[in-house]
Amino acid sequence: MEKYLPLAIEAAVKAGIETLKIYDTDFDVYEKQDASPLTEADKASHNIIMSFLQQTGIPVLSEEGKEMSYEQRQNWQNLWIVDPLDGTKEFIKKNGEFTINIALIENQKPVLGVIYVPVLKTLYFGSKKSGAFKVEEVEVFNWQEIEKNKIKIPVNEERPYTVVASRSHLSSETSDYIAEVEKNHGNIETLSRGSSLKLCMIAEGKADEYPRFAPTMEWDTAAGQAIIEASGGEVIDWETKQPMLYNRENLLNNWFLAKRKF
Repeated sequence: MEKYLPLAIEAAVKAGIETLKIYDTDFDVYEKQDASPLTEADKASHNIIMSFLQQTGIPVLSEEGKEMSYEQRQNWQNLWIVDPLDGTKEFIKKNGEFTINIALIENQKPVLGVIYVPVLKTLYFGSKKSGAFKVEEVEVFNWQEIEKNKIKIPVNEERPYTVVASRSHLSSETSDYIAEVEKNHGNIETLSRGSSLKLCMIAEGKADEYPRFAPTMEWDTAAGQAIIEASGGEVIDWETKQPMLYNRENLLNNWFLAKRKF
């Protein structure tokens, strides 16, 4: 599966570049059936990513793809899970906190993940075999440059105990959990970020915990979980107390807690 990493990175970077072209315009916002927002950037990113991943012959489950019943996908041993534009609300607000997420799943476990942050030109990726990495100043896809400039994560640094939470979806349960963490650790720092940037912060070692006691879908977390696990951390399903699994019958995630490697 490692052989697909350059392809997934190229797909994410090129999709990200395309989203930036739309980001800088007065784009239209549509409403999906579930009332969540959709832009031309979501669609354009999906189409670019599909053009790459279809080359692998591995089925793709994408937020912007056609709906697939569990009967269609229940026997898939391997699949890609994609969020072509994670953080559409952040994209619309133009705060830069949106990402492109691509994950490869094997027997329900994320084994490879790529997250590209177009506005920051920052790339995160990881796999079970090689570990987790961050690359800055990625403006075009160049595999040799990415290999040369990648930094292994997590990076240890002196800082307060840090909890990161959603910028747009902070529930009262999450707030209560953060209050409990504060009791245990004394003064803590609480940060808010949009999209899968929160998962990236855990993988990178910039934050210690990310409690998510509010709804997310499989495509919101698969790539981030792959990178966190490649960095030595974990993403635990709050109900099963086990690592989150994917390609489930219900694509709505349970609550979860992401923790960095200590």
